Amino acid sequence: MAVLSIKDLSKNYGKIQALQNVSFDVPQQTVFGILGPNGSGKTTLLGIVMDVLKASGGTFSWMGEQSSTAAQRKKIGTLLETPNFYHYLSAERNLKIAARIKGRGEEDIEHVLKIVNLYQRKDSKFSTFSLGMKQRLAIAAALLGNPDILVFDEPTNGLDPAGIAEIRELIKELNRKGKTIIMASHILDEVEKVCTHVAIIQKGVLKTVGSVKEVMHLGEDDTTVLMEIASDDNDSLLAIIQQMQGLKSASVTDAGIELICDDTLTAAQVNRWCFEKGIVLNKLYVKRKSLEKRFLEITGTKSEK
Repeated sequence: MAVLSIKDLSKNYGKIQALQNVSFDVPQQTVFGILGPNGSGKTTLLGIVMDVLKASGGTFSWMGEQSSTAAQRKKIGTLLETPNFYHYLSAERNLKIAARIKGRGEEDIEHVLKIVNLYQRKDSKFSTFSLGMKQRLAIAAALLGNPDILVFDEPTNGLDPAGIAEIRELIKELNRKGKTIIMASHILDEVEKVCTHVAIIQKGVLKTVGSVKEVMHLGEDDTTVLMEIASDDNDSLLAIIQQMQGLKSASVTDAGIELICDDTLTAAQVNRWCFEKGIVLNKLYVKRKSLEKRFLEITGTKSEK
């Protein structure tokens, strides 16, 4: 059963159509990225499925239940806006207030502070926290009550590279522990490094959806792998590699030799073949299309990093 099922979801603001018949399913225990430029409808979509906004059309269901219940909402932790805590109170005190508002999770405070690596700062005022620490405290608040599902809107927005890396690793760790995470982002690199699945939305229209691997290969020859190799003697290397079965083509580039191979051919096999023929490779890596390039192909626009 899908964690979240969206069917023909639409939202109009007067003549502006923020969402147009969007449909997709979020599988369990995935990190599902909703990717699109600012203004594409990501936040509107999350607002609807969290009952903050009312849809103009379509339906959605959590774990197969279309009616929103208190029991259902307890399974979902959210971070939809900028962290909103009392600046003059400590991290622990702020979480106690958050737990009382939720009506659950006060017994989890010590545990969630440890999860987000803030336990040593539990008595520090919120005003003394960096942006990354503030965001981690907001994620701690979302974790109160031990929800199975987490919904984050732009979780790394405004953070410096160190803060982004912290949140990225935290999301991956939460997913490894069995959480399903749904996150909206306009940052291509973030989605590519964190998410297992992605839906790309542009101007309220769903352009594509699937696992990151499926989306990256959509429209490509799925039986093709690209590799780049090099040695101290690329002329001899070219002659040797052209004899290898499974190779479709080999071409010389400024960086070495680019190979187009069947997907049955692995990097280890290429390395072994060259070594057995007396050539030691000083470069060997598998090249893949970036999500940025796929995003441009799918949307036909410049990316907005």
